[in-house]
Amino acid sequence: MIKKVNLTGKSKEELIKQYLEKNNLTENDIYLIEQEVEGKLFSSKKYSIDVITKESVIEFIKEYFQKISELMNLTINIEIRQTDDIYNILLVSDNNAILIGKEGRTLEALQTLLRQTINNQINLHLKINLDASNYKVKKNKNLEYEVKKIAREVLKSKVDAKLDPMTSFERRIVHNVINDFKNLYTESEGETPNRYVVIKYKED
Repeated sequence: MIKKVNLTGKSKEELIKQYLEKNNLTENDIYLIEQEVEGKLFSSKKYSIDVITKESVIEFIKEYFQKISELMNLTINIEIRQTDDIYNILLVSDNNAILIGKEGRTLEALQTLLRQTINNQINLHLKINLDASNYKVKKNKNLEYEVKKIAREVLKSKVDAKLDPMTSFERRIVHNVINDFKNLYTESEGETPNRYVVIKYKED
């Protein structure tokens, strides 16, 4: 379970200030779930605040993959870096192929389950990027290479190119790559999970 500390009092600002000072933390180290509580007759309203530290989220993620390690009978080493409110999680195991799965499906499923588990516990949608043995990094570099190759063909032929269905993250990569090409632009079409990108030519 992710640890939550409940604070109740008349001043929201004072509650947060006292908690941060007592635990030697800053506002960047925590998440707050606030709730205004109506006071009883003739009494002022109060505030109820659940405080979750980012460190407790990291500890939960480590424990989560320790259990996954036992269930899958794999040795899994985990590295977590938290930057710009994104939890970048790198897994390395003695059998990365099992962790990754066909076309990265097991990895995506693990990422989705982790997000949902955290959301169920603390009602926060955290940004989580899960990778195993830099599989996604390599895959994204290959995607960028292929998109640039297709982009040059579209520039030459002036014929639009429809790409295969992709995840929202992969589509974002395509959009970013094409932004660097003059006379080209992109449009996403179709419905999830079959949403895809079309690379289009435009005259000056």
